[in-house]
Amino acid sequence: MAATSTRLIKKYPNRRLYDTQTSAYITLADVKQLVLETEDFKVVDAKSNEDLTRSILLQIILEEEAGGAPLFSSVMLSQIIRFYGHAMQGMMGSYLEKTMQAFVEIQAKMQDQSKAFYDNKGLPSPELWAQFMSVQTPMIQTMMGNYIEQSKNLFVQMQDQMQQQARSMFQTFPFPGAPGAPGGPGSPGPTGPADKK
Repeated sequence: MAATSTRLIKKYPNRRLYDTQTSAYITLADVKQLVLETEDFKVVDAKSNEDLTRSILLQIILEEEAGGAPLFSSVMLSQIIRFYGHAMQGMMGSYLEKTMQAFVEIQAKMQDQSKAFYDNKGLPSPELWAQFMSVQTPMIQTMMGNYIEQSKNLFVQMQDQMQQQARSMFQTFPFPGAPGAPGGPGSPGPTGPADKK
């Protein structure tokens, strides 16, 4: 049963992880299990109290990616790396988080629908499962198509919002040479149309 408060794990200089809830040293595999069980936890440096949770989660991802079935392709990882330091880095992080949440919701819906096809021992009935999959396969493809379309629309909306904010900012603080700004196209003055003879 999951604890109601955040579980605290301390990381010591010898790289060992100490679970304060169980008063025992644990491994990275144990931390992965906490993730799988949706346990709320936080990893901190035992000396500085610095939050190391993201670092530990990235280590787990690295180990999983080094295994037999990686989730990220080289192309995808390269694209993610290119966004670090990019003006749209924050927007991309928010976009990925929202699309991941949408994907998790689709997965949960599918799991709920599949529960009816298991017997009281928790084993799938072969006949019912075959029927379920014959119906679900085209439905999953449709859901994934809709998910990808929604994902694209979300990104376009975020991009539009960013452009509107940029336009609003430039109108409030016009730069020399910008349309409508002093010295810019359409403005009166030495470089404006009023001086054309």
